[in-house]
Amino acid sequence: MDSSALAFTYLFCALLVGGLIVRTVLASRQIRHVVRHRDRVPDPFAATIGLDAHRKAADYTVAKARFGILESAVEAALLLGWTLLGGLHALNQLLLQWMAPGMWQQLALLGAFTLIGAVLTLPLGWWSTFRLEERFGFNKMSLGLWLGDLLKGAVVGGLIGLPIAALVLWLMGAAGPSWWLWAWGAWMVFNLLLLVLYPTLIAPLFNKFEPLQDETLKTRVNDLMKRCGFAAKGLFVMDGSKRSAHANAYFTGFGAAKRVVFFDTLLKQLAPPEIDAVLAHELGHYKRRHILQRTVLMFALSLVGFAVLGWVSRQAWFYTGLGVVPSLEAPNNALALLLFLMVVPLFTYFLSPLLAQLSRRHEFEADAYACAHTDGHDLASALLKLYKDNASTLTPDPVFARFYYSHPPASERIARLQGAAA
Repeated sequence: MDSSALAFTYLFCALLVGGLIVRTVLASRQIRHVVRHRDRVPDPFAATIGLDAHRKAADYTVAKARFGILESAVEAALLLGWTLLGGLHALNQLLLQWMAPGMWQQLALLGAFTLIGAVLTLPLGWWSTFRLEERFGFNKMSLGLWLGDLLKGAVVGGLIGLPIAALVLWLMGAAGPSWWLWAWGAWMVFNLLLLVLYPTLIAPLFNKFEPLQDETLKTRVNDLMKRCGFAAKGLFVMDGSKRSAHANAYFTGFGAAKRVVFFDTLLKQLAPPEIDAVLAHELGHYKRRHILQRTVLMFALSLVGFAVLGWVSRQAWFYTGLGVVPSLEAPNNALALLLFLMVVPLFTYFLSPLLAQLSRRHEFEADAYACAHTDGHDLASALLKLYKDNASTLTPDPVFARFYYSHPPASERIARLQGAAA
């Protein structure tokens, strides 16, 4: 191994171990902080959140944090196994013994890697659903439904993912040194197309979507959207209760294909004025151009990612530094793609606080928009119900929240809403 490969191996190990340490330290802080405040509801919420609900949220948060530590350790071990311990290299050599070098062998490598990875992490998914979520009353899925979702997800992922992977691999081999620019363009077109197709073709494979039947609520929602100058293709209710007791509402689609989707659990938990306020918050994301900003940011980051991939895929140290010997007689494009996808999260993980801060700022702006078009007290009341019903802790560790939270902590958010309403 030359000096460049050795240096990259050291960098990889430093990021892997450093990221695992940071995750563990942050999760441990969260656990200690939540446990310390478990037996007392914060004063601003004492009148609306009971002690039993507060303790349930604390226990749920602690259980998720502990599970997160285990999950991070398993993922780090798998990453080490695929790279420096030779797993990916062995899989590639095995497939080269069975198949001739070329596109089909590379697609087989991508498919086999994905399938093996899914099988290895299957116990974590099962435990999260049927132990952690079920312990706190959130899981509503049977084992059959869970397995059916996995099967449908694998089929849909294969039908969608393999063609775009084949296109990227073909561009890597046929489009010259600037292949990454063409691949980025194809990736962007694919993502925009997926925004249009997902609501009508993919999402209905997993959930049932029915038009909103409550005429009174439908009138309220339509009036709100007219006041906000927003048009949607339809108002739908999703059977979220089939899988989970968690509640939500969201917009989906792109352009004229946008639609409003309410979880049935949300409609059961909130009063009509509170539903208005939650919807106004989501409208605020569109009106403040948050969706556009995030899309542009995603495009920009993916452009940088493809450019870096275009460079490292031509460097021998990138392969050997990660435990893979590139083939001299067969294309290495699938190897480069897999190694890059495995390694890049180690680098981007430390950007999490910046992205979380941007997201929290957007949430505050969307809350302000909701307060301008509905009653801020209704949004605060809705959020308190959702915090309670989703067992979201009211006392997160401040450092953990700054690093990870895409939404402001409850204390900050409710205080600002109440101030705006006043």
